[in-house]
Amino acid sequence: MNKKNITKVLLIITIITIVLSLFIVNDGSFGVWSLLPPLVAILLAFTTKQVILSLFVGIFTGSMMLVEGNVFAKIFNGFINSFGEVVGSVADSWNAGILIFTLMIGGMIGVIARTGGTRAIANSLAKKATTARSAQLATMLMGVAVFFDDYANTLVVGPTMRPLTDKMNVSREKLSYIVDSTAAPVAGMALISTWVGYELGLINDAFEALGMSVNSYEVFIKSIPFRFYDIFALVMVFLVAYMMRDFGPMYKAEKRARLEGKVLADNAQPMANTELGAKEANGNIWNALAPILTLVVVSFLGLWYSGGGTEEAFTLEGIRNAFGNSDASVALIWGAALGSIVAIVLAIAGKLLTLGEAFDAWVEGFKSLVITAIILTLAWSLGSVTGQVDAAGFLIGALSGTIAAGFVPFVVFLFAMIIAFATGTSWGTMAILMPLAIPLANELGGGDMHLIYATLGSVLTGSIFGDHCSPISDTTIMSSMASAADHLDHVKTQMPYALTTAAIAAAVGYIPAGFGMSPWISLPIGIVAIFLVLKFVGKSVKEEDLKA
Repeated sequence: MNKKNITKVLLIITIITIVLSLFIVNDGSFGVWSLLPPLVAILLAFTTKQVILSLFVGIFTGSMMLVEGNVFAKIFNGFINSFGEVVGSVADSWNAGILIFTLMIGGMIGVIARTGGTRAIANSLAKKATTARSAQLATMLMGVAVFFDDYANTLVVGPTMRPLTDKMNVSREKLSYIVDSTAAPVAGMALISTWVGYELGLINDAFEALGMSVNSYEVFIKSIPFRFYDIFALVMVFLVAYMMRDFGPMYKAEKRARLEGKVLADNAQPMANTELGAKEANGNIWNALAPILTLVVVSFLGLWYSGGGTEEAFTLEGIRNAFGNSDASVALIWGAALGSIVAIVLAIAGKLLTLGEAFDAWVEGFKSLVITAIILTLAWSLGSVTGQVDAAGFLIGALSGTIAAGFVPFVVFLFAMIIAFATGTSWGTMAILMPLAIPLANELGGGDMHLIYATLGSVLTGSIFGDHCSPISDTTIMSSMASAADHLDHVKTQMPYALTTAAIAAAVGYIPAGFGMSPWISLPIGIVAIFLVLKFVGKSVKEEDLKA
């Protein structure tokens, strides 16, 4: 069956699925039908390549399932309630903060671009990063450096490194992969980040439910060696860049970029407007570095301050507690606002732009991310509907059968991947699985802490798999946007790498760990396995090899 026929079949299945939702009775338990909203959104996204349409239809499908009445009442009330979900998503203070932060970042980048700052960074890095390999490695290092928040990571690294990777003929698909695969894994394991407080809260609640008094931060640190998927994802990024070998759709993308100079496919629809329509000024590297450093430093200090850092001693524990209690959405807005101000002031002070030109550039950059803001809002709305029909609850119910204690980490990892892919949220998946997985591991393992740590790692990393593969994940969307890549091309090219990493994490990590193997044995074996996959499955994307 050719690609066109497959698309037609998937489209027919999607239409049938939507029609089915009209006849589902809301009796409080949807069972397998709870999977319809995310399934519709994902299938439609791949068949139509229209993300906004797909997300809205997914919301509409779930809304029709939730209302009662005849077919016409379901259609009418489902349509009305779909917009209610959207309004509710925007009204949420966290979501509103992230939207404002995202749009303000766009404004800051717009000013930086007009002053020639990003071009200056690209030219400066190009003196050292003179090849596609060094450009990719530099992008990865920056991704690791911006460790304190995954949103800030994607929105800083992507636009900053894009001019350099474009110049070195690195595909936008590869750039978005590097950005995406370093953001959540780094933030999830960083000793101080916006993720730490959330993860510590989940850990503390899970152990309290067992009647166990533990130091949550100590448990967090001890679980890091068991974060097999996160660690292997970072190793995969490094080896792909260093060895210059790719496979699957990414190989085709890199081949196109390297031989034809096309960083985007001919029919690609990049999620950000990188051509703002005005000629760049002749700025220097500080026109870009100063606003970005301001963003990073102020966001970091803002997280500390908003979490009550001024009320505690300036110690590691005090900083950790402050970050755990911080309001990341507000702190990131402070950083983006001051970063924008610095960019505008430098542009005017350096006589690169007038006040009017600077604000025009800021507004243009702001507008370039409106589509992304719409997609983020719809993704959150779909997540809300998916939660109301309890798709995750149905999936968890399938786990209720008896399994051997040694397979608990692997099975939990598998379910975390499925739930995160279907719902598009890593944090939501963590919150759903943590209260179930830890007691399960404790009960079947007889209190074995090794098994509990392995299961904890499987929850926290299986959830991140959704950030790397799900087309409805906000982090995946933001990575596409920050890299100005076609969203579905990003998903399509990254998925084989994420699946390969997950398979290795399961085979040499979570299964052996469940039966007592030390993670310090599993980690080097996994690294070697990734190397061998790239060596024997991957193909060289060096220009000289491609030409040959």
